[in-house]
Amino acid sequence: MKRVLTLLLVTIGFTSYAQTTLVSGQINAGRIPTPTLLFLNVAPDARSAAMGDAGVALSVDANAIHWNTAKLATTEKKMGFSLSYTPWLRNLVNDMALYNVAGYTVTKKNLVFGFSVDYFDQGMFQATLDNGTSAGNFNSKEFAIGISHARKLSPALSLGMNLKYINSNLLGSYQGSGGLSNSLKPAETVAADISVFYAKPTVGPWKYSYGLTLSNISGKVTYGGTEKNFIPTNLRIGMAATHEIDDLNKLTFTVDFNKLMVPTPPAYVNGKMVGTDPATVSAIGGIFGSLGDAPDGISEEIKEVTTSVGAEYLFNNAFALRTGYFHESEMKGNRKYFTFGLGFKMDQKYGLDFAYLVPSGQGSPLANTLRLTLIAGINQSER
Repeated sequence: MKRVLTLLLVTIGFTSYAQTTLVSGQINAGRIPTPTLLFLNVAPDARSAAMGDAGVALSVDANAIHWNTAKLATTEKKMGFSLSYTPWLRNLVNDMALYNVAGYTVTKKNLVFGFSVDYFDQGMFQATLDNGTSAGNFNSKEFAIGISHARKLSPALSLGMNLKYINSNLLGSYQGSGGLSNSLKPAETVAADISVFYAKPTVGPWKYSYGLTLSNISGKVTYGGTEKNFIPTNLRIGMAATHEIDDLNKLTFTVDFNKLMVPTPPAYVNGKMVGTDPATVSAIGGIFGSLGDAPDGISEEIKEVTTSVGAEYLFNNAFALRTGYFHESEMKGNRKYFTFGLGFKMDQKYGLDFAYLVPSGQGSPLANTLRLTLIAGINQSER
């Protein structure tokens, strides 16, 4: 699959996440925040993906490292693993995919340590110079490698932290002509996540849990030039409610709210800027300022919040049916889609999950996105 380098450089962390829109012929007329490394916020696992990309307050498995590491402190297993595969934008290309591996172990002192690897293979590109001549082919790749720790602060409250190294190599092993490899370098940084999880033991058929995660806390990154880019620092807040109908049947409902904690691009009225120029804002300043920097005030800030809702029916802890919905303001990206999925468990140790995405409108590059996840959880006696 061949594409033009110029298009890649404009949209690599943007259209690849299906978030750019054209409004009245203007690029980013909706003032959509535009960080790079957006693969960090893509749902890696099929369970949460099938529930509208909600996962901050769901029950624990190894994929908690992405959604809410603090959940690991509540696990009843002594070890867990997950392997996920997502063919990406298959309606447009046939060689782009995301891979995720995650795992954790519980020590004798009930401390939890984990690891994760996210790998985004963006496929083969053709580099084209301004005069239209080919400058060679290359394969863009991005990855993040992280370590995690979680512990309980009280019987109901737990805390989690991740530390990860992130690398974005847009030119891959490019060896062509035109000096592109001299002007475009890999971007790299170290980022942190911090999360909390609250699940108070209750008597009765309903159980409630709450989660909060601030992820991808880091400085700006650069691809070798003078321009520095924000990474997608994200605030996720959510809750889940589980109803145990009887010994065999269980229902879970969940909702997540997400907001990118990066500056909103300014508006221009009669040639004058309204808002803040992101180039003048530091990474930490962008996080705190992102709650009140939108030119249209609080109404625009609310539009930058995406909503994920999901439901799961579980039979005999062995078979699951899932569905969900994801909503984003038309002004801020216009991603709207339904999700569906199935899950199977064997011997309460191994699981296989599927998820499928159906956009609510026509022409979405995310249409027909499929995810596959393998899960394993090992009890102490089996170690």
